[in-house]
Amino acid sequence: MMNSSQPSSRGVMNAYAQGAAYNSPEHTAIINSSQERSRHFGLTNAQSPDYSGTSTQAVSALLEENHFLYQHAAPVMETLYEQIANTHSMVLLTTRTGTILHSLGDTDFLEKASQIALAPGVDWSEKSKGTNAIGTALAEGQPLVVHGNQHYLQANQFLTCSCTPILDPHGDVIGALDVTGDYRSYHQHTMALARMSAQMIENHMFADVFPTEIRIHFHARPEFIGTIVEGIAVFTTDGRFLSANRSAQFQFGMSINALRAHTFSSLFGIGISQFFDHARSANGQYFRLCLHDGVSVCCKSELKFNNPTSHLAHLSGDLKQHSPVYKKRKEEKIPLSSLRYLDTGDPQVASVIQKLRIIQGRDIPIMILGETGTGKDLLAQAIHNDSTRSHKNFVSVNCASIPENLIESELFGYEEGAFTGAKRKGSTGKILFANEGTLFLDEIGDMPLHLQARLLRVLQERKVNPLGSGREVEVDITVICATNKNLKDMIANGTFREDLYYRLNGLVVKLPALRDRKDLEIVAKKILTSVCPAEKRIGISPEVMDVFHRYAWPGNFRQLYNLLRTAVVMAECENDIQMSHMPDDFLSEIQQLAPAQKLPEAPMMQPVQTSAAMPIFESRPSEAFNLENVAIDAIAQALRTSKGNVSAAAKLLGVSRNTIYRKKHLLPDETWN
Repeated sequence: MMNSSQPSSRGVMNAYAQGAAYNSPEHTAIINSSQERSRHFGLTNAQSPDYSGTSTQAVSALLEENHFLYQHAAPVMETLYEQIANTHSMVLLTTRTGTILHSLGDTDFLEKASQIALAPGVDWSEKSKGTNAIGTALAEGQPLVVHGNQHYLQANQFLTCSCTPILDPHGDVIGALDVTGDYRSYHQHTMALARMSAQMIENHMFADVFPTEIRIHFHARPEFIGTIVEGIAVFTTDGRFLSANRSAQFQFGMSINALRAHTFSSLFGIGISQFFDHARSANGQYFRLCLHDGVSVCCKSELKFNNPTSHLAHLSGDLKQHSPVYKKRKEEKIPLSSLRYLDTGDPQVASVIQKLRIIQGRDIPIMILGETGTGKDLLAQAIHNDSTRSHKNFVSVNCASIPENLIESELFGYEEGAFTGAKRKGSTGKILFANEGTLFLDEIGDMPLHLQARLLRVLQERKVNPLGSGREVEVDITVICATNKNLKDMIANGTFREDLYYRLNGLVVKLPALRDRKDLEIVAKKILTSVCPAEKRIGISPEVMDVFHRYAWPGNFRQLYNLLRTAVVMAECENDIQMSHMPDDFLSEIQQLAPAQKLPEAPMMQPVQTSAAMPIFESRPSEAFNLENVAIDAIAQALRTSKGNVSAAAKLLGVSRNTIYRKKHLLPDETWN
């Protein structure tokens, strides 16, 4: 739900977010339209509705199919129900098609509810039940109240229902949350509670779907950061927009579809590297940014990156992609990364590897320090692969990516029926799954304080007690942990246990940031080999490599990987990656380098050639070096060559049509004729 203090310049929230006010002309029109659809479905007011449900097995299958929605919604439903308890009501969770997944209700209302089958497995779509809050809200794509005789079927007219669709992090409807009760007990605040709860569910899902991407939490007022009204926007390390929650869409003044045409720099007015500098300086505290329209917002960033194993696998020469959760050796012995493959000539890395080799085979815990994206996960995998435990499981747990309410069950496992929503037959838990192998605790500094004591006990006693179980299971594991935080500062602040720190603090090694490594060129070429098609061999021009050496690489290996992967596609038919193949965001950032660090003019002054050796833009030797001017010249000449055909021009340049359209206002009018 949006706070009224938001500036009016942000525009009006869309129909989905706001919904139609109860008994307003818009609401009446929606009800009338739904009633007409109900008649079209062949339903009659007086008919006995179909309240038949599905078998227990079918309901279980439905829950399994919608597990992602259910696991995030169930805790919120409990909280919502506590707020409406003793109001002759119940809380319902449905699928995107209107079938009930889960319900909580007052005992005095359950008997009535059972008469109309407000129970898991029953279909409450418009096609089945006519006008009703669940079916109609999903059909209209917006929150809706259906009260008393507004229900199409007379059998349901003793109800009042407030329902709001739930969106997944990609902006698609994934289900609905509904509060249903006796129409005589209707309260106008019920819909507000339902909408706030739905937004809470959506925000929780964001952390699960985008656990490691760059997440920015923002609001015009700092006290709203961390609440359900905060805006959440997600970007890749090179600044590409991925998604935004409802509040972020409202603050940007754009829908999710419109936002997909933007980048970080076009939305916030600064390059992604500047943002990294802001975030790093803030050290986890709030800082200010300006939106594209000049509105100042308070921000807090989440600088998490993707699992480095998938991005840095090329450093091993033969490491294949594995599951982001479990890395389990297949029966066929696939060679994996080892320490020797990671030794690519940097003295700091070589020192780390030497220390690790000395303690190989000894039960000494290892703590890996380093900035996000420096390859801590890959190093942990290599340690495991060189150990005597390599034939057993390597289990990676990102303590920052698992929702706090699930991390205990994820780590320690649970028995069947241990809590609401527990899987049938329970769950082994990641610690037990790592038995006789290696447990890697990534981002250990983000583990909730109350779980640190349980982890310490497991590490000391080597026994696990799953949730809901009275038994203890012995476990034999090697523990590796990693963090980008200062744990000693956290100990001083009371956010990390000192006894756990010294239990994990065996051998401490630190991986250098990419900007501090001496083997950048070797690493870049290995990455390039991994992202190039097998039939293609491509190099990196000296000019580009010179820029790479000067750049700060805030995203470390992951940023370099994504940059080169994009450049390979842009270079398509050429032998070397040139500056013209770099993404727009990167070009924008390097323009902001200090004068002593600016790029040489020569590389970009050479015209890019098509396969027919025709220059597609004219160089400007008389003008100051300016990447934006070069880009505009290139686009203009390509449009002239293709006679204004944007698709043809985009293909000629090796860019997307959106790139051209974004620069339309800078192009001469004649290029569009």
